[in-house]
Amino acid sequence: MSEFDHKALLKTLTTRPGVYQMYNGANELLYVGKAKNLRNRVGSYFRASGLTDKTMALVSRIADIQVTVTSTEVDALLLEHNLIKRHRPPYNILLKDDKSYPYIYVSSAHSYPRIELHRGKKSNKGRYYGPYPSAAAVRESLHFLQKVFKVRQCEDSYFSNRSRPCLQYQIDRCSAPCVDFVSEQEYAEQVANTELFLRGKSQELMVRLADDMEKAAAELAYEKAAQYRDQIAQLQHVQASQGIEGVSGDLDILAAATEHGVACVQVLFVRGGRVLGSKTYYPPLKLDEGPAQVLAAFLPQYYLSDVRATPAEIIVNALPDEVAPLVEALGVHAQRKVTIKARVRDARARWLQMAQQTAQTNLAAHLSGKQTVARRLQRLQEVLGLASLPERMECFDISHSSGEAAVASCVVFDQGGPRKADYRKFNIEGITGGDDYAAMQQALERRYQRLKAGEGALPDLLFVDGGKGQVTQAMEVLRELQVDGVEVVGVAKGSTRKAGFETLIRGADGQALQLPADSPALHLIQQIRDEAHRFAITGHRARRDKARQKSTLDDIPGVGAKRRRELLRHFGSASGVKNANVEELRKIQGISATLAQQIYDHLHSAP
Repeated sequence: MSEFDHKALLKTLTTRPGVYQMYNGANELLYVGKAKNLRNRVGSYFRASGLTDKTMALVSRIADIQVTVTSTEVDALLLEHNLIKRHRPPYNILLKDDKSYPYIYVSSAHSYPRIELHRGKKSNKGRYYGPYPSAAAVRESLHFLQKVFKVRQCEDSYFSNRSRPCLQYQIDRCSAPCVDFVSEQEYAEQVANTELFLRGKSQELMVRLADDMEKAAAELAYEKAAQYRDQIAQLQHVQASQGIEGVSGDLDILAAATEHGVACVQVLFVRGGRVLGSKTYYPPLKLDEGPAQVLAAFLPQYYLSDVRATPAEIIVNALPDEVAPLVEALGVHAQRKVTIKARVRDARARWLQMAQQTAQTNLAAHLSGKQTVARRLQRLQEVLGLASLPERMECFDISHSSGEAAVASCVVFDQGGPRKADYRKFNIEGITGGDDYAAMQQALERRYQRLKAGEGALPDLLFVDGGKGQVTQAMEVLRELQVDGVEVVGVAKGSTRKAGFETLIRGADGQALQLPADSPALHLIQQIRDEAHRFAITGHRARRDKARQKSTLDDIPGVGAKRRRELLRHFGSASGVKNANVEELRKIQGISATLAQQIYDHLHSAP
């Protein structure tokens, strides 16, 4: 078994909170952990020193790591608990107990319902909210609810035997329904407000508390303002714990992401309103297919079998074009109604966002993985007839707006993926606007003159975005500079200009190649070409925006920042300065007759 490529994973791993699952070579789950920062936490397992014997034993068995991105650290903790309880990984069992998470319970069997901490089976009549990460978090919330809504928390036996209000009423933390100090209707409103808060619909309460805090601060009642501040913090803490659980029902969440000829489908499993885990799939792509097309092919293969049950509800990040026949087929197979939807709200929307983020993270990790890169390089060597695997590749692209602010980009890839520290941008000057051949020639000359001077390493492969004309330009530059050993390949878009239909032009013999749309070599070339295109556009937009923000007064000889400021203050704008005559310009302090004439001549000269 080859060593796990943790460096490639860490390059693409997000810094967001989440859960990571470690698998061995037999695809058996070894360990589940949570992280406030996934990149830092996963990276800590691969330190050169400071690891315990048990951790080193775990790391030596890792063949794959899958992650699930969450919105908050609390969400990660709850998902970790669900996964450990369901799968009981061997490296978790001795470290985690099997105690269930606590809930807030609102009874419904009494005319004056109570709220309380609940742990265990949900067998009593009423509603349960949570789970919460600890009993302390529940007690904090109950304490907060006492102060805000004054709903009773006492036992029913204690409540039924009261003849006068208890201490909770005296300290203004209960409305004393036990002695009829509040009507049943008023109390029901308090309970309803409590449940709205527990469901996360507490924006009005947040606004009121914020107003009270500002009012107390204005009255210099800083201790009172601090109490309101703490209440708002507690409210936010409670709302944050609703991300992993929040609704009832069984459903699957599927999010597809595609990039550079590779697709990733992330499946999130929700049972009984609880996220139980997720699974990652990488279905092969044949053409330039998007998420909707990937899911259209994935869904029937995934569910129309006896391997797994089909839930009543399936949520996707992109609806297939022909969704109605698919829904009907899944319903017939499951022998009950099945729905597929993409537009959801509340907890479902949070789950869908979680699945999308996880799909994108895992796809990036998969693309940069050692096995994926090696397979693509090997196939590239074969199709181009190279003597060895390319160790360094460069790609050039030109970006401009109708000839304005032309910028050439050079991106560098090696056997570990992109080397962003070696990227370069070239501002193109002194050519006819829109002449891409001249722009490519200038960029290549500047780049390879520096490389010949020893400022960097020569590539094995040079890709240029374009057809035969661009390839010819590149070959001439290398010949004039006497640069040998660099294979030139042009990447020309097909007639449809869609990914998967590119034509490759070899500089050595002018041969045109068209690779299959599912070729790993083509996917690597597309990735490099797209990165060069992105980098060129970024540089062009920055240069264009800077040029458009530049004042016409900036280049006038003898006019510095102080004089420019005086001119703009007097005339109001650069156009106002241009419309002024020489006599008007002379009136400005610091502007002589000679300088006034120079300013006038500069602003009225032909561009």
